Amino acid sequence: MNAESQKPIINWYRSPVEQKALVELSRRSDLKGMLQTVGYLGLLMLTGTSVCFAAGRFHWIVVLLLLWFHGTCFSFMGNGFHELCHHSVFRTKSLNQFFLWIYSFFRWANHVAYWASHREHHKYTLHAPDDQEVLLPIPLTLRDFFRSSFVNVTGFYDALKRTLRLSFGRLEGDWEHRLFPETEARERRRLFNWSRILIVGHFAIVIVSLYHGYWMVPVVVTLAGFYGSLLQNLCNHTQHIGLSDNIPDFRLCCRTILINPFFRFLYWHMNYHTEHHMYASVPCYHLKHLHELLRDDLPHCPNGLLESWREIAGILRKQKQDPSYQYVPELPKRAPS
Repeated sequence: MNAESQKPIINWYRSPVEQKALVELSRRSDLKGMLQTVGYLGLLMLTGTSVCFAAGRFHWIVVLLLLWFHGTCFSFMGNGFHELCHHSVFRTKSLNQFFLWIYSFFRWANHVAYWASHREHHKYTLHAPDDQEVLLPIPLTLRDFFRSSFVNVTGFYDALKRTLRLSFGRLEGDWEHRLFPETEARERRRLFNWSRILIVGHFAIVIVSLYHGYWMVPVVVTLAGFYGSLLQNLCNHTQHIGLSDNIPDFRLCCRTILINPFFRFLYWHMNYHTEHHMYASVPCYHLKHLHELLRDDLPHCPNGLLESWREIAGILRKQKQDPSYQYVPELPKRAPS
């Protein structure tokens, strides 16, 4: 009997939706995928070019503000990378794979490692030890939060260190060895080879840019994912923090929040996080419609980041007093719990 067959089968509750509607919502579109994927990359090209143009021409404060806005937008590349890993953005598989490589490269992310972990996260959400991607309680201090939200030196060091380690073919820790056992030689090669591509590619960007005097290019490309992440952190941390683990109901272990259309675009619609976990095959650009179909069966969804973080701050205060405390939102009375 292999390790996979020994894992529990979780009977997840999913809010009911008509099969016809679900099939339609799960339909992928190359056009909608392009609008989201290329539109987002176009925004980054605009913000990055504005920084390069302003450097040496405008006051340094203007350059810093433009750089901050570029970093704010760029930090959400991790969410685009996540969606592309689900292979649900484009109808054409080769398009999805091509943009997955692009996003993985610029985000310093290893799609082989991430998907191996993330598919377990979806199957066993917050059920340790089968989900090691998100473990409750999620530690969050103001010091660590703001350290990672402005200039994340530690984040860059960790990414570089991890990528270098994998490029030398070294796995570390129980989780990596469980995801990539010795029997998975092909997956291990893919994992290690992509890390080598990241190292060589970014090293080439830095060397060529500095040689030609374009010192700002590595700042807006290679380093862009490691500064200005405040807004992305405010969005991303809402997904599971303070909620319940070891419970087979995505409404109680995932949090949906309502945000404005521009933030939704940057965040790749992952504010509808409960819906994403319930029906992971639905492309991100259809999640708003899915939410409208399911909202009568969902708990209250905080409206905006301010309400979301007021709720989370209250949970964290209670957890500080009682580390075992987990917030259980009130479910609609007509829905089974």
